[in-house]
Amino acid sequence: MDWGLILNNTLAWVFMPETIAYAIATLGLAVHFGYGGLLNFGQAGFMALGAYGYAISVLTFGFPWWGGLLVGVAAAVVFALILGLPTLRLRADYLAIATIAAAEVVRLLFQSTIFDDYTNSADGLGGYHESFRSANPFPPGTYGFGPWTWSATDLWVRVFGLILLGIALLVVWLVMRSPWGRVVRGIREDEDAVRALGKNVFAYKMQVLVLGGVLGALGGFVVALPSAVVPAYYLPSLTFFLWTILLLGGAATIFGPVLGSLLYWLIMAFLANVLPALASTGMIPGLNNPSQAGNLRYILVGVALILIVAFRPQGILGNKKEMTFNAR
Repeated sequence: MDWGLILNNTLAWVFMPETIAYAIATLGLAVHFGYGGLLNFGQAGFMALGAYGYAISVLTFGFPWWGGLLVGVAAAVVFALILGLPTLRLRADYLAIATIAAAEVVRLLFQSTIFDDYTNSADGLGGYHESFRSANPFPPGTYGFGPWTWSATDLWVRVFGLILLGIALLVVWLVMRSPWGRVVRGIREDEDAVRALGKNVFAYKMQVLVLGGVLGALGGFVVALPSAVVPAYYLPSLTFFLWTILLLGGAATIFGPVLGSLLYWLIMAFLANVLPALASTGMIPGLNNPSQAGNLRYILVGVALILIVAFRPQGILGNKKEMTFNAR
């Protein structure tokens, strides 16, 4: 095995758009679950709205890239309001089921031929990159060093994604240190006590759902920047990957989603390179097909997630005291 190549291919994922996008979307889950106690299993739906809102605005209506970004954010806000009005009074397990269903409704609508003129149904959308790339401040050339070598376009995608991630981290850090954030944490612990103090618990939950949904939409926007938008990408498994990242880094933390996303993608990239190589040399009994060995990484990550939940449910950066929340 070429360990040098494997190491380069693994480290390249540190600054991949997917790593940045998953960190932003998982930060939204941290707002929902870690701070607000909302068991949201539909974050993939918010990501889909951010990506499709951007792509459709640019392609169909001729919006500039920043206008498409605002449309995606607005779509996430509207979706959060529609989703929250009938569901936020549900118990946590029922809320989880409702959010999974809502995210699937969104994905299937984008996949349906009813809106084919706007979404291109199952084939997805592409060719919407010109507006964003024309705003690239970096002159043509090659940038970076070692495993981190990019064209000017690739660098612009990563730099803008990191800017969005930095803004998202700052916003969440500020609001969670504010009186609003303390009320939200109180609702997570005991919403009846907060309600007894005269606070409108439903309104706070709605605000939490909107804020986390907007972060999910920004994550979907970053995913869409270098590639096409395809409905098959926003399956429920995407939300489960985000939950893996959240639990790995720490649910009620600011930087836990960033650390979790880095570790998740580094592990996935490492296994995607190592397992097929081991299978081709016959070192994995019963697996001689490299492509099948690559799928083994999902099993290993699933086992790791079970161990994390069993032995360190607060995650790497989390505090176990922050893991209690009101599930009524």
